Amino acid sequence: MSLNSTPAAERTHIGIFGKRNAGKSSLINALTGQNLAIVSDFKGTTTDPVYKAMELLPLGPVMMIDTPGIDDEGELGQLRIQKAYQVLNKTDIAILVVDAASGLSEEDTKLLAHIQSKNIPLVLVFNKSDSISQQQRQELIKNLSNKYLFVSAQTGENIYELKQLLPQLMPESKPRELVGDLLQPLDTVILVTPIDNAAPKGRLILPQQQVLRNVLDHNAIAVVVQENQLAAALTQQKVRPRLIITDSQAFAHVASIADPSIPLTSFSILFARYKGSLANAVAGIKALQNINDGDKILISEGCTHHRQCNDIGTVKLPGWISSYTGKKPEFIFTSGTEFPLDLSPYKLIVHCGGCMLNDREMLYRYKCAAEQNVPMTNYGILIAHINGILQRSIAPLPDIAGLL
Repeated sequence: MSLNSTPAAERTHIGIFGKRNAGKSSLINALTGQNLAIVSDFKGTTTDPVYKAMELLPLGPVMMIDTPGIDDEGELGQLRIQKAYQVLNKTDIAILVVDAASGLSEEDTKLLAHIQSKNIPLVLVFNKSDSISQQQRQELIKNLSNKYLFVSAQTGENIYELKQLLPQLMPESKPRELVGDLLQPLDTVILVTPIDNAAPKGRLILPQQQVLRNVLDHNAIAVVVQENQLAAALTQQKVRPRLIITDSQAFAHVASIADPSIPLTSFSILFARYKGSLANAVAGIKALQNINDGDKILISEGCTHHRQCNDIGTVKLPGWISSYTGKKPEFIFTSGTEFPLDLSPYKLIVHCGGCMLNDREMLYRYKCAAEQNVPMTNYGILIAHINGILQRSIAPLPDIAGLL
């Protein structure tokens, strides 16, 4: 997979924050060497977060996020500020841009403290540095403990240095695998990928693509089938498959065909493990036993795909939950970047695998739920539980199997 085709969730998210006219958009253009952001002397040109996937060397594939000014005004301005703050939930590296001639404002100081409270790597950029003297520079950094750079998007001062600094801000992380750590070379993995009305035309959905690539990267053998081909595929295998990975919607069908001795899990469960949220998702499923009529259940997806007539999130899951519990709960749906700040009205949250969300945002959502004492689980976990195969579906995952 080339850097240009790296999925958004796998890119380092760099959020650019600051007041209106601090030069956020100019800085993005200087960093990237492209006119990606609209630059204007008029305050408030950026009214919504603007996302741009690109390569930023030496860091690699990144998602640049240009945010609205944190000093916006009026009722609409407050909503824009809220959106800017929400971007922090997915930000891996924060750049706080300050107009060097004006210095740190009350809004800057407030945001700075908020970023630090979230333990987000940060660099403070004093932009328009060509407009101030050396003495003024010394005054700005007096008693300053944060990493900082004096930068001029106009003259290019320290733009190169800023590019070199960004990779140094990223904390070292342990290598993660979707499934490769469970495989040996030449193991056979069967991927069950239903091709129905919900499947994108001409391609596999992203979780299927990424798992397939991870299997191949570890020199294992991938056999990709549809639901109605699984029985034939199993018969044709001379060696027992190391693992079957299925779309969660097909769990019941696959479990009824595959011998119980063959390890079985789903794409959604693998992604919850990959994002670091699987333990919480397994724990959250217990709340399904206590659902009553009228309880609110939030079903949340990380993407904004076009919903089909038999959509899993808005149609299948509510039907399965109602049938399993024998109750009539109220279902609320969100997608994409929408995720309520106040989760207290909900008895349970059911979230997708999060293939379109980066790790920080996925863990943020689980943390919000935990802080508000609202159980949160995962599509695959819930479907496996309803079909009575949850223990089997997490048994292949040694780091999680002991939770039940």
